[in-house]
Amino acid sequence: MIKNPFVLKFLDLEEKSAYSEHALETAIIDHLEHFLLELGKGFLFEARQKRFTFDNDHFYVDLVFYNRLLRCYVLIDLKRDKLTHQDLGQMQMYVNYFDRYVKTEAELPTIGILLCHRKHDALVELTLPKDSNIFASKYQLYLPIKR
Repeated sequence: MIKNPFVLKFLDLEEKSAYSEHALETAIIDHLEHFLLELGKGFLFEARQKRFTFDNDHFYVDLVFYNRLLRCYVLIDLKRDKLTHQDLGQMQMYVNYFDRYVKTEAELPTIGILLCHRKHDALVELTLPKDSNIFASKYQLYLPIKR
Protein backbone atom coordinates (compact mmCIF):
# COMPACT_ATOMS: atom_id res chain seq x y z
CA MET A 1 0.00 0.00 0.00
CA ILE A 2 2.85 2.42 0.79
CA LYS A 3 5.41 2.81 -1.99
CA ASN A 4 9.01 1.97 -1.25
CA PRO A 5 11.06 3.61 -2.60
CA PHE A 6 9.52 6.91 -3.61
CA VAL A 7 11.25 8.20 -6.74
CA LEU A 8 11.49 11.98 -6.50
CA LYS A 9 13.19 12.55 -9.86
CA PHE A 10 10.47 15.07 -10.82
CA LEU A 11 11.91 17.49 -8.23
CA ASP A 12 14.71 18.21 -10.72
CA LEU A 13 17.30 18.54 -7.97
CA GLU A 14 20.91 18.48 -9.06
CA GLU A 15 22.78 15.35 -8.08
CA LYS A 16 24.25 15.84 -4.62
CA SER A 17 24.93 13.33 -1.88
CA ALA A 18 22.40 14.95 0.50
CA TYR A 19 19.81 17.68 0.82
CA SER A 20 18.44 19.31 3.96
CA GLU A 21 14.93 18.37 5.08
CA HIS A 22 13.86 21.97 4.40
CA ALA A 23 15.22 21.86 0.83
CA LEU A 24 13.39 18.58 0.15
CA GLU A 25 10.17 19.90 1.66
CA THR A 26 10.37 23.11 -0.40
CA ALA A 27 11.02 21.14 -3.59
CA ILE A 28 8.07 18.86 -2.86
CA ILE A 29 5.73 21.82 -2.26
CA ASP A 30 6.99 23.48 -5.45
CA HIS A 31 6.16 20.25 -7.34
CA LEU A 32 3.09 19.28 -5.32
CA GLU A 33 1.03 17.99 -8.24
CA HIS A 34 3.78 15.53 -9.19
CA PHE A 35 4.27 14.49 -5.56
CA LEU A 36 0.54 13.76 -5.20
CA LEU A 37 0.74 11.55 -8.28
CA GLU A 38 3.74 9.73 -6.78
CA LEU A 39 1.78 9.14 -3.54
CA GLY A 40 -1.14 7.52 -5.37
CA LYS A 41 -4.90 8.01 -5.68
CA GLY A 42 -7.11 10.09 -3.43
CA PHE A 43 -4.54 12.31 -1.71
CA LEU A 44 -5.44 15.89 -0.79
CA PHE A 45 -2.89 18.37 0.58
CA GLU A 46 -3.76 19.99 3.91
CA ALA A 47 -0.69 21.62 5.44
CA ARG A 48 3.04 22.15 5.52
CA GLN A 49 4.76 22.39 8.92
CA LYS A 50 1.43 21.80 10.69
CA ARG A 51 1.90 22.95 14.28
CA PHE A 52 0.30 21.43 17.32
CA THR A 53 1.00 22.27 20.94
CA PHE A 54 0.71 20.54 24.27
CA ASP A 55 2.41 21.20 27.62
CA ASN A 56 3.66 24.51 26.11
CA ASP A 57 5.81 22.63 23.58
CA HIS A 58 5.31 23.10 19.84
CA PHE A 59 5.64 20.25 17.36
CA TYR A 60 5.58 20.44 13.57
CA VAL A 61 4.52 17.75 11.11
CA ASP A 62 6.38 18.29 7.83
CA LEU A 63 3.49 17.49 5.47
CA VAL A 64 -0.16 16.66 6.20
CA PHE A 65 -2.40 15.02 3.62
CA TYR A 66 -5.87 13.54 3.71
CA ASN A 67 -6.77 10.52 1.64
CA ARG A 68 -10.42 10.62 0.65
CA LEU A 69 -10.44 6.97 -0.49
CA LEU A 70 -8.94 5.68 2.77
CA ARG A 71 -10.83 8.32 4.81
CA CYS A 72 -7.83 9.13 6.99
CA TYR A 73 -5.04 11.60 7.58
CA VAL A 74 -1.61 10.78 6.19
CA LEU A 75 1.34 12.46 7.90
CA ILE A 76 4.72 12.62 6.21
CA ASP A 77 7.96 13.42 7.98
CA LEU A 78 11.12 13.87 5.91
CA LYS A 79 14.47 12.56 7.11
CA ARG A 80 17.52 13.53 5.12
CA ASP A 81 19.66 10.63 6.24
CA LYS A 82 19.36 7.37 8.16
CA LEU A 83 16.13 6.62 9.99
CA THR A 84 16.46 6.30 13.79
CA HIS A 85 14.25 4.85 16.50
CA GLN A 86 13.77 8.43 17.77
CA ASP A 87 12.29 9.37 14.39
CA LEU A 88 9.84 6.46 14.67
CA GLY A 89 8.87 7.53 18.20
CA GLN A 90 8.32 11.10 17.06
CA MET A 91 6.02 9.92 14.26
CA GLN A 92 4.14 7.72 16.74
CA MET A 93 3.49 10.84 18.83
CA TYR A 94 2.24 12.73 15.75
CA VAL A 95 -0.09 9.87 14.78
CA ASN A 96 -1.40 9.55 18.36
CA TYR A 97 -2.09 13.31 18.48
CA PHE A 98 -4.04 13.28 15.21
CA ASP A 99 -5.99 10.18 16.23
CA ARG A 100 -6.95 11.66 19.60
CA TYR A 101 -7.51 15.33 18.79
CA VAL A 102 -7.94 15.87 15.03
CA LYS A 103 -9.70 12.98 13.31
CA THR A 104 -13.42 12.40 13.69
CA GLU A 105 -15.06 9.15 14.78
CA ALA A 106 -16.12 8.49 11.18
CA GLU A 107 -12.51 8.59 9.95
CA LEU A 108 -10.05 5.72 10.04
CA PRO A 109 -6.79 5.82 12.04
CA THR A 110 -4.05 8.20 10.92
CA ILE A 111 -1.19 6.84 8.82
CA GLY A 112 2.38 8.06 9.35
CA ILE A 113 5.04 7.82 6.67
CA LEU A 114 8.69 8.57 7.30
CA LEU A 115 10.52 9.31 4.06
CA CYS A 116 14.21 8.73 4.62
CA HIS A 117 17.33 8.45 2.54
CA ARG A 118 18.45 5.29 4.36
CA LYS A 119 16.58 2.80 6.53
CA HIS A 120 17.11 -0.57 8.11
CA ASP A 121 14.04 -2.78 8.09
CA ALA A 122 15.11 -4.55 11.31
CA LEU A 123 15.10 -1.24 13.21
CA VAL A 124 11.59 -0.44 11.99
CA GLU A 125 10.31 -3.93 12.85
CA LEU A 126 11.82 -3.88 16.36
CA THR A 127 10.69 -0.34 17.18
CA LEU A 128 7.09 -0.43 15.97
CA PRO A 129 4.31 -2.83 16.98
CA LYS A 130 3.20 -5.26 14.27
CA ASP A 131 -0.18 -3.54 13.81
CA SER A 132 1.31 -0.05 13.51
CA ASN A 133 0.01 2.52 11.01
CA ILE A 134 3.51 3.92 10.64
CA PHE A 135 5.63 3.11 7.62
CA ALA A 136 9.16 3.96 6.63
CA SER A 137 9.95 4.34 2.95
CA LYS A 138 13.18 5.21 1.28
CA TYR A 139 13.28 7.99 -1.23
CA GLN A 140 15.63 8.32 -4.11
CA LEU A 141 16.08 11.48 -6.08
CA TYR A 142 17.15 9.75 -9.27
CA LEU A 143 16.49 6.50 -11.02
CA PRO A 144 19.61 4.33 -11.13
CA ILE A 145 21.61 4.55 -14.32
CA LYS A 146 21.45 1.35 -16.31
CA ARG A 147 24.92 0.23 -17.32
